[in-house]
Amino acid sequence: MNKPNVDQLKDLAKEIRKDVLTMLSEAGSGHTSGSLSCVEIVVALYYYKLRHDPKNIKWPERDRFILSKGHTCPTLYAVLARRGFFPCEALMTLRKRGSILQGHASLVTPGCEASTGSLGQGLSIADGMALSARLDFKDYRVYCLLGDGELDEGQVWEAAMTAAHYKVDNLCAIIDYNKQQIDGWTSDIKNLEPIKDKWLSFGWHTIEIDGHDFKQIMDALDRAEMIKGKPTMIIAHTVKGKGVSFVEKNAPGYHGTALKKDDLEKALKEIEGL
Repeated sequence: MNKPNVDQLKDLAKEIRKDVLTMLSEAGSGHTSGSLSCVEIVVALYYYKLRHDPKNIKWPERDRFILSKGHTCPTLYAVLARRGFFPCEALMTLRKRGSILQGHASLVTPGCEASTGSLGQGLSIADGMALSARLDFKDYRVYCLLGDGELDEGQVWEAAMTAAHYKVDNLCAIIDYNKQQIDGWTSDIKNLEPIKDKWLSFGWHTIEIDGHDFKQIMDALDRAEMIKGKPTMIIAHTVKGKGVSFVEKNAPGYHGTALKKDDLEKALKEIEGL
C-alpha cells in the first residue's frame, strides 16, 4: 500500500469531512458532530497503518478495525468508499431502505468488521479478534475506536481487564476524546479524569496525543506496534464537530442531527478553508 504524506492526508481529511456532511444532509438525519471528531484517526488507519485489500475483503491476513462508537459510521463509510470497498455513489444512500449503509455500523457494509452501535461492546469484540489471531498463529493486528462517553459503560472496563490479563499486544484501542456526549460535557456527566492513569492502572501501555495531528497519530500507531506483552491505548484529544465552527459550538445539538441545505453550504466552505 502506497502511504501518503501528511499534506496528502490533510487533503483527504477535508474530502472525507465533505462526504460526511453531504451524505448526512442527504439522509436528513445522523450523527454529525461525533463523525467529524474522528476523521483524522480513521483516515490515518486506512491510508497509513491498516493492512487491507478492498479487492479481497475477507483476506485472512488483513488487520481488523472495530468502530465501537458505531453511530459515527458516516466517517467509516466515506473512507471505505474512497478506499474502493464500494462505489462512492453509494454514500448518498445512507439510512435509506435497502442501502448497504445503515445508520450504525453493520456487517452488511463491505469492509465493515462488526455491527456496532450499542455502546460498550466494541472493545470486547476486538479482544476476541485479537485473541483469535494468536490461536490461529496469524500476525494481523486489531484496532478499536471508542467514544469517550462510551467509557461510562462497564463492559469497556471488563474488556480492558481481559486484554491486559491475556497480554493481548496485537490490540490497539483509540479513544476519540472530544469530551462531549449526547447530554453534554463528559466532565459533568461522569468525569473520566484522570483518564490516562486509569488505563495505565488497568495494565495498558498508554499514549496521549492530539487526535487531529496526523504526525502524532501516525507516530502513536507505529509505537503501539512495537509494544510487547500488553495492549495499547491511544488517548486522542479531539474537538467534537471539528472543522465546522457552528457545530463545534453546539456539538450535543448535532449528535443526531444533519445540516440543512443552507447550513451545509456554509459548512463546506469552512471545511475548504481548513
